[in-house]
Amino acid sequence: MKALVLFSGGLDSSVCLALAVKEYGAGEVLALSVSYGQKHKKEMEASERIAAYYGVQRQTLDLGAIFAGSDCTLLEGAAQEIPHEAYADQLAKTAGAPVNTYVPFRNGLFLSSAAAVALSHGCEVIYYGAHADDAAGNAYPDTSEAFNRAISDAIRIGSGEALQVVAPFIDKTKADVVATGAKLGVPFELTWSCYEGHEKACGVCGTCRDRLRAFAENGMTDPIEYETL
Repeated sequence: MKALVLFSGGLDSSVCLALAVKEYGAGEVLALSVSYGQKHKKEMEASERIAAYYGVQRQTLDLGAIFAGSDCTLLEGAAQEIPHEAYADQLAKTAGAPVNTYVPFRNGLFLSSAAAVALSHGCEVIYYGAHADDAAGNAYPDTSEAFNRAISDAIRIGSGEALQVVAPFIDKTKADVVATGAKLGVPFELTWSCYEGHEKACGVCGTCRDRLRAFAENGMTDPIEYETL
C-alpha cells in the first residue's frame, strides 16, 4: 500500500481519506481507526461505513488502556460532563490550558502508532486531519503547526526517511475542509463529529458548533441530523 489515513470517521479525516483515494486509488489506501476509550462507538461505526463507501481496507487499533487515568470528558468514567459551549468560551476558563475534551497527547500517540502500522504495510505517507481551528487558543496543542513540524520530522527520521506525514489542513480552517470535501464529493451524511453518543448530533458541543459554522460559511446545510435544529 502507498498511504495510511488516520481515520476517525469524522468530517476532517473523511476528507483526508478522499484526498488519499484520489491521489493513490482505493486499493493503495489503508484506513486506521483507533479506539481510545471514548464514551460512545459512533465514530468507529462511521469509520466502518465510510471505509466501505470508498472501498478501502480498514484496520482498527485499541489504545484505550493508555488513557485510563485521564479525566478527559470524552472518555468513559470521566467525572465531568462534556461542555456544551463554544471552544472560545471554554478557553476563557482554562487560563491558557487545553480544553477538557483534549485527550492527552492523542495525536502524538496516534501518529506514532500509525507510523508503525504504515511501515508494516509498506506505506510511504500518513494523512491526518488536523486543522487551524482546533489549534486556536491552545485548545488542542497537538493539532498546531509547531507540533506537526516536530512529529513529522520525528517520523521521517525514525522511519529511515521511508515515511512522510501529510496534514493538508494544518494551516486551514474547518470551513476550508468542508469546501475541499464538497469538491471531492465526500459523503458528509455518513460522518460523525459530535462528542455525545446520542442518536442525533447534539449541536451544542464544541465540535458540533464548529462543524455547523463551517458548513454555514460555505453556504451549505450540514446533511446530518441535530437534536437542537
